[in-house]
Amino acid sequence: MRQTVIPVLLLTGLVRSAGAQVPEPFQISVNVNLVVLNPVVRDRKGGFVSDLREQDFKVYEDGVLQSIKLFRHEDIPVTVGLVIDHSGSMRPKLADVITAAETFVQASRPDDRMFVVNFNEKVTMGLPDAIRTGGSVDALAHAISDTPTTGRTALYDATLRAFSQQGAGGPAKKVLIVVSDGGDNASAHTLAEVLETAMQSSVLVYTIGIFDEDDADKNPDVLSRLARATGGDAFFPAKNSEVVAICESIARDIRNQYTIGYVSSNTAKPGALRSIRLTAAAPGHGKLLVRTRTGYIAGGESQ
Repeated sequence: MRQTVIPVLLLTGLVRSAGAQVPEPFQISVNVNLVVLNPVVRDRKGGFVSDLREQDFKVYEDGVLQSIKLFRHEDIPVTVGLVIDHSGSMRPKLADVITAAETFVQASRPDDRMFVVNFNEKVTMGLPDAIRTGGSVDALAHAISDTPTTGRTALYDATLRAFSQQGAGGPAKKVLIVVSDGGDNASAHTLAEVLETAMQSSVLVYTIGIFDEDDADKNPDVLSRLARATGGDAFFPAKNSEVVAICESIARDIRNQYTIGYVSSNTAKPGALRSIRLTAAAPGHGKLLVRTRTGYIAGGESQ
């Protein structure tokens, strides 16, 4: 079946030009096709490393060194989608999820934008449109709590709906936070479709797996694979109450990312999987740990 493959990211106003002194604001366009990465760099103690320069990074695609065209390290607005499981098993856990979402909003920028995708066997939008996080704590809490926790789980359908919603505008940096047990027993779509979309997109996905050890529907591997495909992270709290601290951690992670972009020198046909390796090294820092996506599917059309 022929399908249109989503570009990794199209940005303009970001590539350096001769004599440019002040960076242009982020905006979506169709003029420059950049592969954009949002890596997090930590030292061996786990602390954020925030003073690296462009020359401290090297990015390889399919083993070939690429030329960095975009480099920034600043706190920019983000469009965040909260994808919340409302299947029957989530009923005793939802209060902690709502508190965690409120905590995340409070740790966000006032000009971030957020939307909510709720799901059980059906997928619904918790809000009519994405809203600014400034002053929106109550609205987001209601958007989550107003959906009943009952029925089966359509995780894949909900995640694809959230990816689609991320294409509706808002700040160019995109994040999804998926809260679920990872199981799926009601979707029309498949995990393969979700992972393919993730590899075609620039959206970062963080997953939070909430389940009991005896939960027959739990599938932490799905949540780990989805986060890993995008350069995000997966969390599996031992207690439901830990979700609040996890959301605080995700908020800090988002705010401490670098933005690195390159125009691929790869001539492989559109639709091909391309691998990415990003390294960082700087005097006085010791070994640095870099987390980012490890590949993407090139834009174009594939069979």
